[in-house]
Amino acid sequence: MSARNARDPGGAGVGTNITTLDAILASYKADIGVDFEGYRNHAYRVANLCLAQRPRDDTTIEKIAIAAAFHDLGIWTDQTFDYLEPSVALAMEYLADRGMGRWAPEIAAMIREHHKITRYRGDPDWLVEPFRRADWCDVTLGALSFGMPRGAIHAIQAAWPDAGFHRLLVRLELRHLRKHPLNPVPVLRW
Repeated sequence: MSARNARDPGGAGVGTNITTLDAILASYKADIGVDFEGYRNHAYRVANLCLAQRPRDDTTIEKIAIAAAFHDLGIWTDQTFDYLEPSVALAMEYLADRGMGRWAPEIAAMIREHHKITRYRGDPDWLVEPFRRADWCDVTLGALSFGMPRGAIHAIQAAWPDAGFHRLLVRLELRHLRKHPLNPVPVLRW
């Protein structure tokens, strides 16, 4: 995949065709079921919000695409709201199958830390912190922007509409809360 495939032809910087992201998600379409469009759009918003914080090169786009595709996937594959480790396991299998194990520590950290409340203080060259900010920006509907321009956030939201994703999060949280009232959001990290 070339970097130009991750940009829209209009030049607004919105990645409208990220081949790796689409291929991974397509392989899990049956698992995701009726939530597919909502999750795909969320993954694209997160990928674009992360790319908005970093220079775009093929390696960066690939890492972000892989992390974005897998970061919440355990919700569906393992039927759990405690989905970080199942999502990491899926990503690690994907990387191992493709001989991309050298990226495993960074992508595992991107997935494990994307719900971290405080700043990631590990390797500053890794994409963990931009990915964390991107997910928080999307989950809060842009209320947490981390200095990203509002116009860029709105363009990304317009390109990849919600499609019920935030309603899904509320529904999953309420279902989890009924079963685990003492552990309401198991994916949060400090």
